[in-house]
Amino acid sequence: MPAYRATAPGKIILFGEHAVVYGQPALAVPVFAVQAQAVASAAPDLPAGEISLRAPAVGLDGVDYRALPADHPLARGVALTLEAVGAATPPAVRLKITSTIPVAAGLGSGAAVTVALVRALSGFLGRPLPDDAVNAIAYEVEKIHHGTPSGIDNTVITYARPVFFVKGQPLEPLRVGAPVTIVIADSGIPAPTAEAVADVRAAFQRDPEGYRALFAAVGDVVNAARQALEQGDVPRLGALMNENHRLLQRMGVSCATLDALVARARDAGAWGAKLSGGGRGGNMIALTPTHGDAAALAAALEAAGAVRTLTTTLSPST
Repeated sequence: MPAYRATAPGKIILFGEHAVVYGQPALAVPVFAVQAQAVASAAPDLPAGEISLRAPAVGLDGVDYRALPADHPLARGVALTLEAVGAATPPAVRLKITSTIPVAAGLGSGAAVTVALVRALSGFLGRPLPDDAVNAIAYEVEKIHHGTPSGIDNTVITYARPVFFVKGQPLEPLRVGAPVTIVIADSGIPAPTAEAVADVRAAFQRDPEGYRALFAAVGDVVNAARQALEQGDVPRLGALMNENHRLLQRMGVSCATLDALVARARDAGAWGAKLSGGGRGGNMIALTPTHGDAAALAAALEAAGAVRTLTTTLSPST
């Protein structure tokens, strides 16, 4: 059987993180400059049923998925894929997983790895799963990574397109009215998404009325941002980014480093900037007036302490 290769992009949340867990909308887009890759190949020297995992980034080098804890993300992804394709005892497979997506940085590394794994393994077994099935498996694995995930990471990565997302509702593709260039800057601080989500939940339980108001305010920003994005109103989009960041600060999910990078981006000419993802570290994003401004903005952010930057451009929808 020929080897089967699958990839999946990273992602950023433009608007709506944390509030999306509580039924508010969010906007997210794929980031194709980074990706996860999985390659499944035949392993005739191994016994039937063995799926040998090689994932150098997490220290796995030829480990059968059954030897890992059942709640290991890779083992769980394999088990759910085999269940979905109805392969109780598959032919032996070697599955190599690599990724250029920084871990714990808000770029969807865990979801991208799962999506690539599911597609490579199911494709190799001759039963490639449809997007909705891939997405469902990735969501189950996200529960290991994040506790109570919204589902936005696995959704935008599975479908690899900008999305307007509301938990539990049908996916809505997001139309882009004008080119939008975004600089992504990594704070260098690992982003403890599950911890941040749990802390917001605890704060919500202590002050449900106050946090419902915060979440609703985020929802208003998201809906306005969708309209601005579809109309190609980039300055308005930037102003809404600034407002979303202020609301995330009030939720307690920013940090001094992220706030400093956001302020530096604005000082360097960004239309707007905010943290992206779980917060407490990870990435922030900044909206540039033009694509030509991206290099200077990235340099300013690196000079301010960002450990790496990426630039992504959303092209107008046809």
